[in-house]
Amino acid sequence: MAADLRVLRQDDWNEWYDTLIRAFGGVPEAPEERELWDALTEVDRSIGAWDGGVCVGSAGAFGFRLTVPGGASVPVAGVTMVSVAATHRRRGILRSMMRRQLDDVRSWGEPLAVLTASEPEIYGRFGYAAATFNVTAEIDTTRVRLSVPPGTDDVQVRYARPADVLDACEAVYARLVPGRPGMLARAPGWERVGLLDPESERAGASPLQCVVATRDGGTVGYARFQVKPEWGAAGPEGTVLVRDVQGLDPAANAALWRFLFDVDLTSRLTTRGRPVDEGWQHLVSDIRRCQLRERDSLHVRLVDLGAALQARTYQAPVDVVFEVEDAFCPWNAGRWRLSGDSKGASCEPTRDTPDLALSVRELGAAYLGGVSLAALASAGRVRELRQGALAEASVGFGSVLAPWLPHGF
Repeated sequence: MAADLRVLRQDDWNEWYDTLIRAFGGVPEAPEERELWDALTEVDRSIGAWDGGVCVGSAGAFGFRLTVPGGASVPVAGVTMVSVAATHRRRGILRSMMRRQLDDVRSWGEPLAVLTASEPEIYGRFGYAAATFNVTAEIDTTRVRLSVPPGTDDVQVRYARPADVLDACEAVYARLVPGRPGMLARAPGWERVGLLDPESERAGASPLQCVVATRDGGTVGYARFQVKPEWGAAGPEGTVLVRDVQGLDPAANAALWRFLFDVDLTSRLTTRGRPVDEGWQHLVSDIRRCQLRERDSLHVRLVDLGAALQARTYQAPVDVVFEVEDAFCPWNAGRWRLSGDSKGASCEPTRDTPDLALSVRELGAAYLGGVSLAALASAGRVRELRQGALAEASVGFGSVLAPWLPHGF
């Protein structure tokens, strides 16, 4: 490797971040966006690759807490800001940064590393696998109607300046975090990410707008969105660009989506990064005209396999021995006995006969309950060595709600 790795110093942040921006195309960010990422970067958890006095690589790791099946909030490393300068590709710099980073994560006592991948094929060789998925929709609101549940009319929706109701919106979000695997507890400062609204990125849309849903004087949900006005020969053809919707119950969610479907002078609604099992999909009159598209979201890497598997619970009893391959983090390789149920779990090394054979990637994919071990077995990625073990583990690893990452990092 023709570069030296070192922990980032605050004085080097601008050059380090410029290296990242150039690697992603070189388009400057708005000052308020750059300032926010400067404030959020955890320099002592970030590394840079330096060739002489020039930064040629970057990698960071936010300290998050992630909800896992069963509702526990587990410390994880949120891998971020990974780049290698085009002048220094194919020299092993990325591999060396991934090696150093996973060693650091293990030393910090965090059993998981997670990331969102610009190119998923990059990270598979380091043991990451897609564990959550999200939905993008483009809805023809002139043709699609909502059938709302009882109680929706008891919810009032009102406009508010996004910054003025930030605390109330964050309180709603915090109540939802323990209920769905994959959600991140927002540390101080992260609430600002949802309010980022650089004028240079609006592409003709309005500034960020917000409505809050209330019932009996309390806030039960909110929606953040923009409106992009457009006009055709027959009249208005505007688009509602949904940024975030969070409701505490079905009626609150339905009231917010009904509002978004009915914004004046619009005929389309687009939304990105939503849960694959979100309730509005079962309220619409014509799901085909919603043009749903699914894509990968959060990629998971088990760093401490035993600690990770016993940090979550299992929706059905499991008692299974895994034969695990892990070339990049060899301390995870070998046989592990997982015993657990809805109350808790243990996972320890063992010499017992294995029931299932797989790599750490398959365990990462299945970890949050969004990918079935049985589906991975159908692709030849999991081998059943004891009859019945696959079904037992697949059911146990499942999740009542699909895991979902609510925002990127």
